[in-house]
Amino acid sequence: MNMRSSCCAGAREQISLNNIQKQIHITPEIVKPSQDNMITIPGGTFSMGADSQEGFPADGEGPVRQVEIDSFQVSRYAVTNAEFKVFVDATGYVTEAERFGWSYVFHLLASEETRQHTSSRPQDVPWWLVVEGACWSAPEGPDSHIQDRMDHPVVHVSWNDAEAYCQWAEARLLTEAEWEYAARGGLERKTYPWGDLLKPDNKHRCNIWQGKFPVRNSALDGYIGTAPVDAYEPNGYGLHNMSGNVWEWCKDWFSPAYHRQTSARNPVYTRVTGKRSMRGGSYLCHRSYCNRYRVAARSSNTPDSSSGNCGFRIARSLK
Repeated sequence: MNMRSSCCAGAREQISLNNIQKQIHITPEIVKPSQDNMITIPGGTFSMGADSQEGFPADGEGPVRQVEIDSFQVSRYAVTNAEFKVFVDATGYVTEAERFGWSYVFHLLASEETRQHTSSRPQDVPWWLVVEGACWSAPEGPDSHIQDRMDHPVVHVSWNDAEAYCQWAEARLLTEAEWEYAARGGLERKTYPWGDLLKPDNKHRCNIWQGKFPVRNSALDGYIGTAPVDAYEPNGYGLHNMSGNVWEWCKDWFSPAYHRQTSARNPVYTRVTGKRSMRGGSYLCHRSYCNRYRVAARSSNTPDSSSGNCGFRIARSLK
């Protein structure tokens, strides 16, 4: 199995589309989201990355090194459907999934009618359907809606969409280093945001795949698809769902050489590589095939790609 792409959706470049207008236009009006959900993360030094056998060498999870991070603010939760709707209503913004006319939907979440009328699948990740009309407000296609999921993370947003939201919110995406520092919650060299055991006291702490991927999800953790952004206990910094639920876009361009080519203070990979970094894993991650819901794990996709398991959270620098 292609481990490099197995835990996320295929890229837009895998489907041939013509005459697509991808320019982003938003009004200059700025309406900041509430500050109530922003948490100040104190600066400090931490051990970033992983050298364990659980990691994937091709992802560039290591070598482990000491990294210094300045203080910053980060949202307690991933951006929700409700928050993204406020942005769309205020600006008239149209996401890239809407501009392309399709997005990736996990096959078991699509309705039977949608599955019957959808034949396009990426060759290396055939559990994803190319569903026409799938977008942030219709996550499984035109016959779905988000009315009962307003407190769930927004999905089907590309990196470019996340950047547009950040511009409107006078915010930004986290760097990979900030993301991992925040996800660790003050713990040092632990596997997950809460420690080294996946289920301490046999209690689920994140929304990941339960069962045999990709054909059966027992939902023992309570969810088949996305969960509310405040589901499960927060980490030591008060941040929810830093493992599982949805992948989160980061500011960096992705490179397997990240740890060898970035500085030890506020690192960020700025060399254009064609793919942007993603962190955290999603409700589709499972130890048997991807295991990328660990805090040091990394993945990537093209900045115009979108899927039903990728969202983002926002950050702000402190003066």
